[in-house]
Amino acid sequence: MAQAKDPFEAAASALGYLFQLRKALQRCVELSRDGIEWNVAIEAADDVEVSTEAGTELIQLKRRAPGIRLTDFQPDLWKTLRIWSEGVTGHRIDLDETNLYLLTTAELPAGTAGFHLQSRASGHRDEQAAEALLVAARAASGNTDLASAFKAFDKLTEQQRARLVSRIEVIGSAPDLDRVRNDLLGYASLAVERRYANSFLQRLEGWFFERAIVQMSSPGSDPVSGAEFDEFFNDLRRQIGEHNLPIDPDIAEMPADAADHADASDKVFVHQLRLIGVGTERIGLAVRDWLRAFTQRSRWADENLIQAGEIGKYERRLVEEWQARFLDMREDLGDEAAEAQMLRAAKVIYRWVDQEARLRIRPGCDELFVTKGSYQMLADELRVGWHPDFAARLAMLLEPAGATDGRP
Repeated sequence: MAQAKDPFEAAASALGYLFQLRKALQRCVELSRDGIEWNVAIEAADDVEVSTEAGTELIQLKRRAPGIRLTDFQPDLWKTLRIWSEGVTGHRIDLDETNLYLLTTAELPAGTAGFHLQSRASGHRDEQAAEALLVAARAASGNTDLASAFKAFDKLTEQQRARLVSRIEVIGSAPDLDRVRNDLLGYASLAVERRYANSFLQRLEGWFFERAIVQMSSPGSDPVSGAEFDEFFNDLRRQIGEHNLPIDPDIAEMPADAADHADASDKVFVHQLRLIGVGTERIGLAVRDWLRAFTQRSRWADENLIQAGEIGKYERRLVEEWQARFLDMREDLGDEAAEAQMLRAAKVIYRWVDQEARLRIRPGCDELFVTKGSYQMLADELRVGWHPDFAARLAMLLEPAGATDGRP
């Protein structure tokens, strides 16, 4: 009988991956300051692999609980050394062009190999002392779980071992998840106004995490490039601010499936479309626009991306644009118009909404579903309509079911 997986172990693993992705994103932001000639890959040659014109960085990331210490016998250290030793002996790591980083949230006790492999700026770096400590730990350890790591380390020649140690930098007590996110929020607040920083970061992380998953799950796929990152970063920055609003891909690509259509079948805006003879497929498109606009506007409101009263002002402009055309239609028809004439005129009004109305909520926000879906929301509230006599017709149609709530 298979043993159930420890939920705490699964949670720790998930947090470890999140830590890895956030650190990779942080490295992308740092690299982007100096240009676009770089690539970052996740779970390729290492946890994070960075390629620049200056060479390659291989980064091992270890997230551990508070209080854990990276001693000379610690498995994290030796599992990392195994990966790098095998890379050297297998000619996958060129030590002339590669820097190796072990970044861990664990502490580095004074006098350990990790302590002596900190950056030169720390004042503690002593590569010869670190190598001697590693050799001594390997000889003294009886940990059979690390046998493969010791075997890989033993295969190195003395020259290879010395060169490997010289390329390693250990970064201890590294910022954990929350601190990394706070650092990223700091970067975000430099890209957009501070009040928009959280929304900016949520979208940047969402894009980067999805992009990293694609890269990890598709062998041979391209890493995140500096040009790609720069394009998305700057496009996102243009979307979030006083003159624009972000359009989220998960909403913009949201289809209106059969279930959505069924759920919306009793909506007033759907009855409005049926009243003028709009076909089923076009009603499906209207449901899609309504669903997208409703969801996107709700998200903007939840994230405080829109100002108080801004939606109301936008809807007033939409209603006024419709009103001028609707009243003009009513005047042209007169009081004696036949039903066929009214239907033709109504379809002209709706065709304008569907194909021409492009009033933007903000100057830079030009997504069509915002306008079209907002008109469907207004139609659902009977603030706009298509049939010349829509209010009275819908009152008669819906009142028996209590759907008009006393509205004329």
